[in-house]
Amino acid sequence: MALAPGLDPDIAEQVAHVPTDPGCYLWKNAEGEVIYVGKAKNLRARMKQYVMLTDDREKIPLMMQLVAGFDYIVVDNEHEALVLERNLIGQYHPYFNVDYKDDKSYPYIAVTQGDLFPAIKYTREKHRPGTRYFGPYTDARAARETIDTLRKICPICSGTCAEWKRVNRLLAKHPDDADIIGLICAQKGRPCFDYHVGRGPGVCAGMIAPEEYAKSVRRVERFLSGQRRELVGELKDDMAEAAANLDFERAGRIKRRLEVIDGLDDRQQVVFPTSVDIDLIGFYREETIAGACVFVVREGRTVRSCEFILDKGLDVAEEELVSGFVKRYYDETADIPSEVDVAVDLEDAEVIGEWLTAKRGRKCALHRPQRGEKRHLLEMCERNARHALMRYMMRTGYADDRTNQALLQLESALALDEPPMRIECFDISTIHGRFTVASMVVFTNGRPDKSQYRRFKIRTELTEANDFVSMSEVLGRRYAPERMADERFGSRPDLLVVDGGKPQLTAAMNQLEQLGLDIPVCGLAKADEEVFVPWDDTPVVLPSGSASLYLIKQVRDESHRFAITFHRELRDKAMTVSVLDEVEGVGPTRKKAIMRHFGSMKKLRAASVDDIAAVKGVPRAVAQAVYDTLRA
Repeated sequence: MALAPGLDPDIAEQVAHVPTDPGCYLWKNAEGEVIYVGKAKNLRARMKQYVMLTDDREKIPLMMQLVAGFDYIVVDNEHEALVLERNLIGQYHPYFNVDYKDDKSYPYIAVTQGDLFPAIKYTREKHRPGTRYFGPYTDARAARETIDTLRKICPICSGTCAEWKRVNRLLAKHPDDADIIGLICAQKGRPCFDYHVGRGPGVCAGMIAPEEYAKSVRRVERFLSGQRRELVGELKDDMAEAAANLDFERAGRIKRRLEVIDGLDDRQQVVFPTSVDIDLIGFYREETIAGACVFVVREGRTVRSCEFILDKGLDVAEEELVSGFVKRYYDETADIPSEVDVAVDLEDAEVIGEWLTAKRGRKCALHRPQRGEKRHLLEMCERNARHALMRYMMRTGYADDRTNQALLQLESALALDEPPMRIECFDISTIHGRFTVASMVVFTNGRPDKSQYRRFKIRTELTEANDFVSMSEVLGRRYAPERMADERFGSRPDLLVVDGGKPQLTAAMNQLEQLGLDIPVCGLAKADEEVFVPWDDTPVVLPSGSASLYLIKQVRDESHRFAITFHRELRDKAMTVSVLDEVEGVGPTRKKAIMRHFGSMKKLRAASVDDIAAVKGVPRAVAQAVYDTLRA
């Protein structure tokens, strides 16, 4: 089997000596930069798939052209390989791995568990030992509001409080002092402002013991993990105990906290009748960018939704995109549910499930819902991912930048005098020479210009499909002098694209030569997405995932769609006319009424005489004649 084009044979020989153990591999370019990190159950077998191009992912040929070396790390099992892979991706940020688009830091809610009196804080910091992080939150305001609401329910110190920081410094100076409360009180600390408004427990003035404070911290963590029912139960017990002890002021405070929780529940949508903990992740992909949306469901309620922009899209396989995001997202969050729902089956779903189970401490599995409420919610996630991506593209001008880049790349690759601001593309659709039609689509400034689209019925009598004759006819009609002067057909194109390889390109060139026109033209073959040009027998290969390739494929696919739609329209109309016009007593009005009633010829053929007679204005005798004709 042949090696990847451009790959140094020495690398293939080195791969042949890689061990067959589980581990991670790192492909490097000529500068020694890591461009891709992957994991494998069998390192040698997996790396050979890259070297021999038996891995059918579109990005592999381009990536292997850049590879000048590699490293690998051996581990004991697949689970360790997955953890190592995630760490290596975080360390090197390889270009060909799936990652967040701008790699920005997302907000988290953190609880500083390493302190005697842990505090809660809003942060974008990298994860530190001794701190538990909840999130990420893609809405900074929602994260801050959550902290504010939570401190009303379970008073806890804020990490930004100056008095809390003072107490921490004091405790650090006297680590062996057993009388914590006495130590704090001896400093004559004053209660902070948060204590006076009911959001701080009074640590700064020695008003709460570490054991009682730890109880509040556990409640905060359960709340952030979505375990609210247990928290509500504890608060109700505390309220009953306070009332029994005639401590009505404390009971009133707890009652107000319960009311805050009730207010939260009123705003959150109940999506499951049972108490389930699930994350649903939906994706929407463009050519080199994608949106992801995570619905976080805890105890049957949607707690929050998070939206992310990824730096890969249609240029990688959907399975790779989903797998890469799942690893990145759950590597950075401690809030792991019992089930993660995605829309595709992942090859390494079992290994990822084991990794998540180990992080959670309880069972967590990846699942692909096929129907029901979970499937409905997953589709809702996908819609939200699409909207998130569209907002990002509008906000950043991504689409305009991408289009400008595509036009400049086409100008260079096809040796044009200027960027092709007006592109016209033609496609032929036929069935064995019958109902032959052609489509003309126009892209202006890199965008579909549907007002300029045109459809042509091929007039040449054909006994079989003949794309060359059909293409010559439609080009002769489109670029005839009278059409070129017709304002309804727009201006002269900067680039003409024909669907097909060298033969179709030659036919187009011959027709343009007969018309005396010098219009830049190219052909796009479906098989390998190769672009054929008049001046070279070797096709131009636009880089996989490039803006130019995506644009020219979009032009070709749009012309194909437009031609197929017109072809089917003519064919269906002809079939309907040819059958019903043979029936005596069926004129244009009755024919229209029958087709409107049944909607399609398939349903009409399946109808009984009584069904046809039920159509308004169709006598039974005519219905019988229609039925007999269809059966004949």
